[in-house]
Amino acid sequence: MWRIGLVSVAYLKDEDIFFQRLRELGYVEGQNLVVERRYSEGRAERFPEFAAELVRLKADIIIVTTTPAALAVKGATNIVPVVFPTAIDPVGTGVVPSLARPAGNITGTTTQAPEIVAKRLQLLKEAIPHLSRVAVLWNAANPANAGQWREVQGAARALGLTLQSQEV
Repeated sequence: MWRIGLVSVAYLKDEDIFFQRLRELGYVEGQNLVVERRYSEGRAERFPEFAAELVRLKADIIIVTTTPAALAVKGATNIVPVVFPTAIDPVGTGVVPSLARPAGNITGTTTQAPEIVAKRLQLLKEAIPHLSRVAVLWNAANPANAGQWREVQGAARALGLTLQSQEV
C-alpha cells in the first residue's frame, strides 16, 4: 500500500486530474493507495503540523501546492521525497538551492520566478503606453511573494510607473 501525503491551502481541481491518471496507471485509492489530504483552509500556520503528521504516518511521498507548505515539509523531513508541482521562487525562498540541481529530497517546477514578474509589467506597459499607475494584488503572508514584490518595484521604477500595493 503506497501512501501519498498532500498538503495544500484548499482542494484544487488539479488533484482530480492527478489522481485520475494514477488510477489509469493502476494506483487506486483504497486498494493499493492511501492519500492523506491536509488542507489549511487559508491558515498557513497549520503547515508545520501537517508536515509532522505526514512524516509520522510514513508517507512515501509528500506533494505540496504552495511554497509555505514546501518550507514546512522541508523543516519536517530530509528523507521523504517532496514534490511541488509549481512554486513561487523556490530558490529565493530556500526551498531548493537551485532549479537545475534542487538537491536533497525536494524537487518540482516553477512558473513564477521573480524575473518573470518584471517582464509581465514591461509587457503591460508596452500594451498600454500611457499607463502610469498599476495596482498589484499579492499575498504578503507567503514569503515567496516578497522577491516578486521587490522585482516589480524595481521594474516599475525603471518604467516610470507608480505601484499601488494591495495585499490579499
